[in-house]
Amino acid sequence: MSADDQLTVFVRVLAAFALGALVGLEREFRGHEAGIRTNSLVCGAAALFGSISLELGDDRVAAAVVQGIGFLGAGIVFQRGRTVHGVTTAATIWMMAAVGLAVASELFVLAALVTGTVVVLLELAPVSDWVLEHARSRGAPRGGDARNEPPLS
Repeated sequence: MSADDQLTVFVRVLAAFALGALVGLEREFRGHEAGIRTNSLVCGAAALFGSISLELGDDRVAAAVVQGIGFLGAGIVFQRGRTVHGVTTAATIWMMAAVGLAVASELFVLAALVTGTVVVLLELAPVSDWVLEHARSRGAPRGGDARNEPPLS
């Protein structure tokens, strides 16, 4: 790989860092785990792994990113009492890996649009909280959800 090609990959990774930072900024603002640094690193690493995968002509590297991020996400999710925490954070990390792979594949418009959509979805947290509280006030069991699923044991 020539020096120019390596610089092109570096620019892709920088773009992925920036997109990850946008999502991480929202997470930091809301006081959640996995903020600017974590989301930037995940997105940038996925872009780097994806670029290596493309360079080698071997999709197994990109596939390994998906598996590795799934493992990382599983470590983020934890149960405290009757509630589960970290699921949105784990999903955000997984999505940032996908955005990084999109950047590696030079799908810049797609990566930017998905990043914007992720930020909008994360900003809907107050709406989600309101819906949950409204459902609980109407008799949904605590720890379950509005579909009357049993709480976690």
